[in-house]
Formats: sequence, structure tokens, C-alpha cells
Amino acid sequence: MRRSASLQTLLIYGLSGPIIALNIWLLSVLFRFFQNPITILSIAAILAFLLNYPVKLLEKVRITRTQAVIIVLLLTLTLFIVLGVTLVPMLIDQTIQLLNKIPDWLATSQANLDHLESLAKQRRLSIDLKLVTNQINANIQNLVQQIASGVVGFAGTLLSGILNVVLVIVLAFYMLIYGDRVWSGLVNLLPSNIGIPFSRSLQLNFQNFFLSQLLLGLFMVIALTPIFLFLKVPFALLFAIIIGISGLIPVVGATLGIGLVTMLVLIQNWWLAFPVATMAVIMQQIKDNLLAPKLMGNFIGLNPLWIFIAILMGFEIAGLLGTLVAVPIAGTIKGTFDAIKSSNHSDFVSNFRVNYGSEFEEDE
Repeated sequence: MRRSASLQTLLIYGLSGPIIALNIWLLSVLFRFFQNPITILSIAAILAFLLNYPVKLLEKVRITRTQAVIIVLLLTLTLFIVLGVTLVPMLIDQTIQLLNKIPDWLATSQANLDHLESLAKQRRLSIDLKLVTNQINANIQNLVQQIASGVVGFAGTLLSGILNVVLVIVLAFYMLIYGDRVWSGLVNLLPSNIGIPFSRSLQLNFQNFFLSQLLLGLFMVIALTPIFLFLKVPFALLFAIIIGISGLIPVVGATLGIGLVTMLVLIQNWWLAFPVATMAVIMQQIKDNLLAPKLMGNFIGLNPLWIFIAILMGFEIAGLLGTLVAVPIAGTIKGTFDAIKSSNHSDFVSNFRVNYGSEFEEDE
């Protein structure tokens, strides 16, 4: 009897790995098959989560929810139109100029490296940088070609993009008005001991995560743009926005963005790359250690290892969209299981905390 129980336990643990892997593969296949509608629904849901804050504020001043939703959406549309008329053309122009100048920067960088190698030979130092520089130049040129083809593809599908934006706004409108009813109906299909903590955990995780990440990314753009302009960095606005947008990906995003911008500046001007990287890292540390803890609050912690695993799995399943939603989904799962274990739904507060400092700690 004991042997049978042990065998059953071994079978459960042995089959759990392949079953999880199969489910991840099925999710990846389903996402690729329904990629466009899933992406539109996800973006609309994220937008609805973010706009729900100002809608609730307007409801407190005795405005009906429908009126509050209409006012918030009109203001959001106005903001998008203003940005589309002023900021987007400027970014497109700077992106095109950057793509055109990168080959010249590579040639200048190659000349500087050749000069450095000749100086090393004069001092009888054996340094051969040609292989490394050729590989770096080839990788950068491939990246430029991919970006250029993406820009051309984006221009060719502009009409489809506008249609998707309209669909996102319409869906966000209906989600803000009828989302609670639909969500309550779905949650009621689950057992109460699972549905209640899952609903609260999902709402708190997604709202706090995306609002916090959006504000932190906006801080990086606002802080770095005047600094880059003062340093006379070419394409200062574009580089600041690249760092800010990459910061939406938790933990690793800001580092990747700063590394990319530093590399682009490095191939043009070696001496300028150092202050650019230094100021970007300083702003990142201010964001991570001063602003992020206040915005994220003290919530149930996620181990950094699980954060990395969640990001990797999200990217494998759904690409960039997967990296953005992976951490709040992981926080929702953890918060739900913690609430079920504690069996104390009345005092339940579920969320995650991405630790931004040099040390990572998991809240007990």
C-alpha cells in the first residue's frame, strides 16, 4: 500500500513537468494563431485598467460612470491626437536620420579603432581589433536593416494600424462600462475560494504594475531628454524615449535600453558615450531606489528568479506583449495561491513587488 502511494506520488511529479511544457507550447501555438485579436484585446484591457483610475475619480464628484468614461476617453483621444501631430512625426524623422547616419558612424568608429591599433603597435602591444569590430559592425548593420524593413512594413500597414487603434479604443470603452459585469460572470464560474482572491489579485496586480511602469518610464523620458540635450547628444529625444519605453519591461528593460543607446553613441563619439551612460544609470538608480518603492508599495514579493523565468516564458509565448504581461500574471498566480493558503479573503491584499535595488529580497 505504501509502495503504491509512493509510486503515485512519483508519477504525479514525473508527469507534471511534461504537462506544463505541453501547456506552454499549446499557449504559444494558440497565441500565434489568434495573435491579432489577442493583442488587440490585451492592449484594450490594459488601457481600460489605466483609465479606470480617472474614471473612479470623476465618479466621486457625482458623475455617472458612462459620462465619466466618455469624458476620460475624449481627453485620452485628444492627448493621442496632440502627440500624433507633434511628437510622432519628430520621432519618425529622427529615426530615419539615425538609420541614414549609422553607416557613417560605423566608418568613423572603424577609423578610430584602426588609429588605436596603430598606436598600440608603436608601443609594441599586440592588439588585433579587426575581427571584433567587423563582427560588431555586421551585427549593427543587420539590426539597422531589420529596423528599416520594419519601418517600411509599418508604413505599408498604416491603414491596418489605424483600424486597430480604433478597435482598441472601442473595446476599452465597452470594457470600462460593461467590464465589471462580464468579469463577474466569468469569476462566478470558479469556486468562491478561488474566484474571489483571483479577481482581486488580477485587478491589483495589473492596475498597479502598468500604472507604475508607465509613470516610471515617463520619468526617465522627462529626466533624460534635457540631460541629453545639454550634453549635445544627437537624437536626444529619440534616445530618451528608447530608454523610457524599454523600462516598461521590468528588471532588465532599462538596462537593455541604456546599453543600446550607449552603443549607438559609442560608435559615433567615444568620449560622449561615457557621460551618456553615466547619467542614464544615475537616473535609473533614482527611479529604482527612490520612486519605484513609493509607486509599487509594500506588497507580497516575487523572487527575482521567478521574475526572469516569467519574462522569458512570456517572450517565448507572446513576444513583446508576453514580456509586458508576464510579471503581473505571475504576481496574480502567486497572490491567488497565497490567498487560498491563508483562507483569509476579507483581509486579502495581493500584489507583487519588483525589487529595484542592488539587492533583491522576497517579502515573507
